[in-house]
Amino acid sequence: MITHGKNIKIFSGNSNQALAKSIASIVGVPSGKAKVSAFSDGEIKVDIFETVRGSDVFVIQSTCAPVNQNLMELLLMIDAFKRASAGRITAVIPYYGYARQDRKAKARDPISAKLVADLITTAGADRVLTMDLHVAQIQGFFNIPVDHLLGIPPILVPYYLSKFKNDKTNIVAVSPDLGSVGRVRSFAEKMDVPIAIVDKRRPKANVSEIMNIIGDVDGKRIILVDDMIDTAGTITNSANALKERGAAEVYACCTHPVLSGPAIERIENSAIDELVVLDTIPLGKEKRIDKIKVLSTAPVFAEAIRRVYSDNPVSTLFV
Repeated sequence: MITHGKNIKIFSGNSNQALAKSIASIVGVPSGKAKVSAFSDGEIKVDIFETVRGSDVFVIQSTCAPVNQNLMELLLMIDAFKRASAGRITAVIPYYGYARQDRKAKARDPISAKLVADLITTAGADRVLTMDLHVAQIQGFFNIPVDHLLGIPPILVPYYLSKFKNDKTNIVAVSPDLGSVGRVRSFAEKMDVPIAIVDKRRPKANVSEIMNIIGDVDGKRIILVDDMIDTAGTITNSANALKERGAAEVYACCTHPVLSGPAIERIENSAIDELVVLDTIPLGKEKRIDKIKVLSTAPVFAEAIRRVYSDNPVSTLFV
């Protein structure tokens, strides 16, 4: 249990309660007493059953599916704590929804990631703690501090170093598209392995077409690295193409397992030998297939919360 001049309190909405409980347990405080339910017409109802006056409050809530409901839960909880005179409110958002709408891709598009940032700030959050934003510039959409944690260095890299500790030969880290090259390069540097790139063209949303593979993958053990997997078209098409071009084994990993629509069926039928995901988004029983392994982000978020609470630097967790 950490001590400070003011109380620390950790609350959660309904989106990822298992992760919230794990974080609170590691920090060494009980989960806050609150209930988020709904009125008969579907409007969200928030009840806080303990005082938070002057407290350092952390609200844990991923804005995953159902995205709009979970986002409203977060906003109303923040508003409730603000009106209850909490000393400081940190929105802990393991998965930040609407992050893919970060710019105007065509005329008359909304910039939803910016709007959500404005809503969170207006609701009364003093700080945001999140992990692996789809694009890092979303941090600049906020007018409050944002601590942007990474899932690759503290969680995924140690997992693969342990998995392949007896033989790191012939491993290649692969980016499934050009947008993930920086992320994969960071992963490869820490693993001390070469990289390759899958160059693809996307005709329309959620549809990808493999075009070319840049790098040597013949006879190699592949690790595909991405920030999120939604319908799994990109990752499975990449895996299948790599296998067709001679890859010996294909592994994949991501921070955010959105896994919507046909994702599970595609992964099950793909060339992927194992998919490692983090628990920023909870997986229902129907998504827990043998190919998918889940690693916990709770220790990383708990350490970040400790540092925020005690006013110590969080930046060392970013590398």
